[in-house]
Amino acid sequence: MGIFSGFGYPLAHLLLFLSFFLAESRDFLSDQHRGNNAYLTRDEHWFNQTLDHFSPTACLLFSFLDHRKFRQRFYEFLDYYQVPKGPIFLKICGESACNGIVNDYISVLAKKFGAAIVSLEHRYYGKSSPFKQLTTNNLRFLSSKQALFDLAVFRQYYQEYLNAKYNISETENPWFVFGVSYSGALSAWFRLKFPHLTCGSLASSGVVLAIYNFKEFDQQVGDSAGAECKAVLQEITNLVDEKLQSDGKSVKKLFGAAKLQNDNDFLYLLADAAAIAFQYGNPDVLCSPLVDAKKNGSNLLEVYANYVRNYYLGKFGASLESYDQQHLKNITPGENSADRLWWFQVCTEVAYFQVAPKNGTVRSPNIDTRYHLDLCKNIFGEGVYPDVEMTNIYYGGTRIAGSKIVFTNGSQDPWRHASKQKSSEDLPSYLIKCHNCGHGSDLRGCPQSPLNIEGNAEKCTSPEAVQKVRQQIIQHIDLWLSQCQATGPGDDEPALRMTASS
Repeated sequence: MGIFSGFGYPLAHLLLFLSFFLAESRDFLSDQHRGNNAYLTRDEHWFNQTLDHFSPTACLLFSFLDHRKFRQRFYEFLDYYQVPKGPIFLKICGESACNGIVNDYISVLAKKFGAAIVSLEHRYYGKSSPFKQLTTNNLRFLSSKQALFDLAVFRQYYQEYLNAKYNISETENPWFVFGVSYSGALSAWFRLKFPHLTCGSLASSGVVLAIYNFKEFDQQVGDSAGAECKAVLQEITNLVDEKLQSDGKSVKKLFGAAKLQNDNDFLYLLADAAAIAFQYGNPDVLCSPLVDAKKNGSNLLEVYANYVRNYYLGKFGASLESYDQQHLKNITPGENSADRLWWFQVCTEVAYFQVAPKNGTVRSPNIDTRYHLDLCKNIFGEGVYPDVEMTNIYYGGTRIAGSKIVFTNGSQDPWRHASKQKSSEDLPSYLIKCHNCGHGSDLRGCPQSPLNIEGNAEKCTSPEAVQKVRQQIIQHIDLWLSQCQATGPGDDEPALRMTASS
């Protein structure tokens, strides 16, 4: 087991983990697609965060406390806040720079409940980097576990900060946490690990299950595409694989990806370009021209290359650098550091290796387990390996315990297979079914990128499906906040009794 595999910490750290345990995920939205009303606020605030929450780390006889701190960025929006006892909505930022509080459906909920909205940037991402160099050794404090303690410490800090701001003493507001995708998983895990600090959580497309070989991702891409589009995508994949053998430079140039030296990095780019159409609710942008091209006898590679260049790398805002392993080796913090940082979390905790399934694959069969393991080794060196078993033991995967966590997923989203889709009374789960319902559609509307102001759902093929789930969310928040105000956030009263779709 490598030094970054699972819980490769010294014994004191392990004992701390055991006492805590026994006591109780790509999602990037480009700022260039967000208009003037896209943010509720972009005013930055800062506080000093603990670098290592699991210190002391030493032997049994001697303890060496790590008191180092780093500056962590956060935002607050108080326009809807009902002073002094309105709820506080903690919107968790995930695996990218947090440049403000986005104006999605959470703003509608905040207005309804008279809530303050506060958002904390994830450690290492954006401007919240503890180190001037992102070496593998310096990344050892980057994990979901450290991030959860960041949230707990910040939650306590901000409660005192808000009380002082309004000159109020000993007020304890009810808190509710929100997240989408990886931050959706953090939202669920925060309620699981710190039930006394929040009244409940919403895990929108929350990827709580670490998966080593995530073949279901590609299978869902095929299912969401439908028979005709899937067949065309498979034909394109075969054509590209053949072209790479005979004239790799020209086919990469056709797709605007001549800079990618590694053939499999290029194939990963093409796989992502297809998946993103279903993940973010734009299936027709991809499938309509491809199916038409097949019927008309047009050049399929040229049509798909046009989509990749003009939509995926153009309008959508994906970066070619994200697929270049030389770029991923860059240890200087900057705007594009999120690529390296998220791959580190993938390579050490959650994997989510989007491998080609043995039968009916849409992506190239060259995108296999070995490709991902070699990438991790090439970028971060020896000893870096995702211990998904330990991650799932620690959090529970889709068998997560706890209560008062709402899970939501879009029917077309490939990531939903890493989320909790089976509903229970204490952990309700809802599947939003529509043609363009993807990643975080309950909070983002349709399509999920570019941003819809206040999560506008009018462009969803079934706005009623989205609104129905939103009403369920409102009822859960209303009940759990009421219970929290009456008895405290750690109370385990039964959750709202209603039928949730599985």
